[in-house]
Amino acid sequence: MNTNIEAETIVVKVGTSTLTYGGGGVNIRRVEKLVKVLSDIKNSGKNIVLVSSGAIGVGMGKLGMKKRPDCTRDKQALAAIGQCELMNYYSRLFGEYNHNVAQILLTKDVVSDPVRNENAKNTFERLIQLGIIPIVNENDTVSTEQIEFGDNDTLSATVACLSKAELLVILSDIDGLYDSDPHKNGDAHLIRVVEKIDSSIEALAGGAGSKLGTGGMITKIHAASVATQAGINMIIANGSDPDILYDIMDGKSVGTLFKAVK
Repeated sequence: MNTNIEAETIVVKVGTSTLTYGGGGVNIRRVEKLVKVLSDIKNSGKNIVLVSSGAIGVGMGKLGMKKRPDCTRDKQALAAIGQCELMNYYSRLFGEYNHNVAQILLTKDVVSDPVRNENAKNTFERLIQLGIIPIVNENDTVSTEQIEFGDNDTLSATVACLSKAELLVILSDIDGLYDSDPHKNGDAHLIRVVEKIDSSIEALAGGAGSKLGTGGMITKIHAASVATQAGINMIIANGSDPDILYDIMDGKSVGTLFKAVK
């Protein structure tokens, strides 16, 4: 099935499990390949916005920590350490392909306030006009329960709306949405296209993701609901090989496509 989607602006979200090893260290080979593929897609004339998780995970790796802390203060400190490291990687790697990046850190209150929401939209618009690749993460260093998105899947859908994207791609450690848990059922089938998100689709999602991340399939379904209701197509695909983005651009059937509501 051909799923060719016309999209000028594409938001790509990568999770902690895609960017880091189990112990929290950066998966340098994968990050380098991701940057190369995104740079090539941008060279083809597309606008790219990257939503990148991993600040806390990278901070853990930097300090040699194996277990994600529960204490908010510790997580905020790790985010500050890891975000610096992540942006250093991205700036250097994208620079090798002559692309400039900008960092945007968001919290939910920025989006919910009409004035700051408009400011955020203007910032995305101008950066894209300038040919910059915005790299977005939640502002974990200062966020608390009252103002946090809680997961970067939801954040990525919000960013897709703010940047007026036509396509959101969530790269994860799973191939897409299955009709049952593939970890427990070897006969589980990948659902290629979701025309409408209803209670039956929501019932297929559950559980958290990797021990370093905060998301799971339920957060991806929520992100799909936000994106599709805003007229944005969304794809969940396995990010273990960033070349899968080429397949998506070529209209090949990979992962699960959630169709935008017309």
